[in-house]
Amino acid sequence: MDALRCTDLTWAFRGKRAVDAVSLALQPGDIYGLVGRNGAGKSTLLKMIAGYLAPTAGTVEVFGEALGPCQTSPRIGCLIERPAINPALTGVQNVTVRAIAQGLPDPKEAAAEAVAAVGLGEASRDRAKGYSLGMKQRLGLALALVGRPDVLLLDEPFNGLDPEGVRLVRSLLVRLAEQRGTAIVVSSHVLDQLERMVTRYGVIRAGRLVAEMTAEEVEEACTDYLCVETADGPRALAVLERAFAEASFTVMPDEAIRVTGPVDGDAVGQALLAAAVPVRGLYTHTRDIEDYFVELMGGLGAVRQVPAPTEAAEGGENRG
Repeated sequence: MDALRCTDLTWAFRGKRAVDAVSLALQPGDIYGLVGRNGAGKSTLLKMIAGYLAPTAGTVEVFGEALGPCQTSPRIGCLIERPAINPALTGVQNVTVRAIAQGLPDPKEAAAEAVAAVGLGEASRDRAKGYSLGMKQRLGLALALVGRPDVLLLDEPFNGLDPEGVRLVRSLLVRLAEQRGTAIVVSSHVLDQLERMVTRYGVIRAGRLVAEMTAEEVEEACTDYLCVETADGPRALAVLERAFAEASFTVMPDEAIRVTGPVDGDAVGQALLAAAVPVRGLYTHTRDIEDYFVELMGGLGAVRQVPAPTEAAEGGENRG
């Protein structure tokens, strides 16, 4: 059973769709990285899932249970935009209040566990009004962890954290996914941190989920490779496959040949020269994860595209 399933989620305001028929599903233990430019609709999507906003159309299910508009679930924990903190209370008191509101049998124990998980330490006994941005972010995450939720929704969880805090939060999320099976949606611009922990990615652009891919697909797309440009692609491919059996070859849409594996560029050039195959270009193509996602956020890449909105979603009334 899916831990979280969204079907055709849409939110429109003044005739504009800030989120446009987004459908996604997470299994227990998934860490789903939601990537997009500012204003693409990431936070609005998370707010609908969390029950902060009533969708114009579409549905949200948590472990098969359908949630009504602005209905949340005790199985969901979230940190979206600014954490809801009472500055007059200490950190641990803030978390204890949340535990009491959730009706947990031992609120103090639940609060102590959540505070310890995010590394607040002795600062948890200080009033929250004196907290730095990073400490507030840790406290917000502790609030989201109260009650051991099965689904976590995190919007820019690394904001304000120092390198130690970033590493702690990243390790915590991986541990929750692997040991408890927590399904996690993380919206973040810190791509190098997402790269270290997510299992799947979704790219949102102008309110639409334009592409989804696994971490393995992203890693493959960002791998450096040797590019061979020639006027005689079929013959060049045949020569290279015979000469370099240990390498992998892919013919690109522009008929250039992508070569991956333990192959030296000079050796490739010499093999083609010996076979009298004309070479127009021979170079190493490099692309890091930032380049890859910038490209996707500006247009569709060579990944699995998400289907267009259903007719039912297109006809949904604006309740936003």
